[in-house]
Amino acid sequence: MLNFAYHSPKTLADAIDAIRNSGGDILAGGTTMVDLMKIGVHEPPALVDITGLADLEGHEIGPDRIRFGALARMTHVADDADLVSVAPVLTESLWKAASPQLRNVARLGGNILQRTRCPYFRDTAYSQCNKRDPGSGCAALDGGETSHHAILGGSSGCVAMYPGDWAQALIAFDAEVHTQGPAGRRTIPFADLHVLPGDTPEIETILQPGEIVTGITVPVVPALKASHYLKARDRESYAFASASAAVGVELDGDTVRDVRIALGGVATTPWRARAAEDSLKGKPLTEKTAREAGRIAFADAKDLKGSAYKIKLGADVVAGALMTAKSRAQGGE
Repeated sequence: MLNFAYHSPKTLADAIDAIRNSGGDILAGGTTMVDLMKIGVHEPPALVDITGLADLEGHEIGPDRIRFGALARMTHVADDADLVSVAPVLTESLWKAASPQLRNVARLGGNILQRTRCPYFRDTAYSQCNKRDPGSGCAALDGGETSHHAILGGSSGCVAMYPGDWAQALIAFDAEVHTQGPAGRRTIPFADLHVLPGDTPEIETILQPGEIVTGITVPVVPALKASHYLKARDRESYAFASASAAVGVELDGDTVRDVRIALGGVATTPWRARAAEDSLKGKPLTEKTAREAGRIAFADAKDLKGSAYKIKLGADVVAGALMTAKSRAQGGE
C-alpha cells in the first residue's frame, strides 16, 4: 500500500473541502476501500474519514418514507424489528449481504457504492481490465472465466457484475439518494445512480468529484410490507449472489395490483425487471405466472461461457421470491 494523507473532518462542509483540496476519496466503513488499497487496485493520495459526522448516522421509519443516514451501520438497520415488519426486503438483503463482523463496520452509503468482485479487476496480475485501466481490454471477454460475470447490462468492454444486495431492494422500491458536494445538494433517483459500462467501464456512478452521499429514502408503499429478498449463492455463508431477487407485491384478492422485481448477481448495475413486473399486473399471481415473470426477466440475458446457468437459476429465484411475497401479502410467513 502506498503512503497517503489522512483527514478526519468534523463537519460535512469540511469533508467536502478536504476531498476537493486533497484529490482524495471518502473513507466510511472501509470494507471495500481498504481492500482495494491493499491489493494495489486503488491508490488515492488521501482518505477523508467521515465516520465522525454523527448527523449522517441513524435511520427513521416515517408514515410515508423511510430515511437512512449514509453512515447508518448495516447491523443496526438489519436488526430493527420495526423495519422487519414494515419492509422485510430491506432487512433481509442486509442480513444476507455479509458476515456479522462486516455488518458491524459497513455503512449504508458505502454499501451502495461497493465495487465489483470481478477477479480480473481485483488482481493486478491481469493487465486487461477496462474498469481498472481504460482501453486495456477485458480479460473475461478474451477467453477468461465468466461464471460469476454479468449476463445483463454488459458491453463489449466490460461484463463485471455489480456485487451488492441492498441495492436491489432500493431500486425495486424507487429509493432516492441524497448527496452534497461542491455544487450543493441534490436528490438522485436510485435507478439513475449507477451507469452501464458501455465504452467507459471506469465510470460507475453519476456522482461528481467531492460529492458525498448523505442519505437514502425509500417510499412506504403497500408492496413493501409484502416483500422478500431471495439469494442463491455457491455457499450459504455470506457468499456473493449467483442470482438474487428483491420483490414485493400488493394484491387485490388474488390479482396483482402492484409488483416490484429487481435482480442481483446477474447484471452490471442494480437491475429493475420492469417487463417482468408488467407481465404480472392485473393478473393472478400463481406458480405459473410467477415462473413466466422469471422467464421474462431474463429474456434479454446474454450468457457468456460458463454463465448460462444463471438464466434458469435467476428465473427460479424470481419465481420463488414472488411466491413468498404472495404468502406474506395474504398474511402468511
